[in-house]
Amino acid sequence: MTSADLAQKVKARFPQLPQTEFRDEISLSVPLGEIEATCKACRDELGFNFLVDVSSVDHMGEEPRFEVVYELYSLTDNIHLRLKTKVSEDNLEVHTVSHLWETADWHEREIFDMMGIRFANHPDLRRILMWDGYPFFPLRKDFPLEGKPSDLPEVAFSDRAPLAGGPFVTSPNPGGTKDREPRAHPPDI
Repeated sequence: MTSADLAQKVKARFPQLPQTEFRDEISLSVPLGEIEATCKACRDELGFNFLVDVSSVDHMGEEPRFEVVYELYSLTDNIHLRLKTKVSEDNLEVHTVSHLWETADWHEREIFDMMGIRFANHPDLRRILMWDGYPFFPLRKDFPLEGKPSDLPEVAFSDRAPLAGGPFVTSPNPGGTKDREPRAHPPDI
């Protein structure tokens, strides 16, 4: 199946949804209340049997502020489809698709943890990267790049995270990667 064939199938199945094509990839903008049903139709009727990724975008300054993006793939037809749905700050909840594709479980948990978007009927919606009780959402655009101070003991950084000079920060020089790596050189004593 080609991208043009997919575009025709998608247009026939979802004539009411705005469709864009860029570099042979089709994207559909789906209303928030229809995302679960649209994902199910894509899996069952159009053959998108693999959920590659679920991610989110923060469009700070716009309303609705957030967008959840589903990357679908058909292993039989070797074709890609992208579904997008907008999520307002007033109602940060999307229906889960973890019952359609098991891989959505951890993707949705990561979005909840990093952006604060909740997934209704998710079987185990809890933080996956940050600790329980962490009050912030680090991938939102209003979260400072250097992080926020923490008063919790036994956390990797109890102050702002260092941005330069750490053990994994390379320094620019004309040499190759091996020469830039700070751990490759013994410390000056």
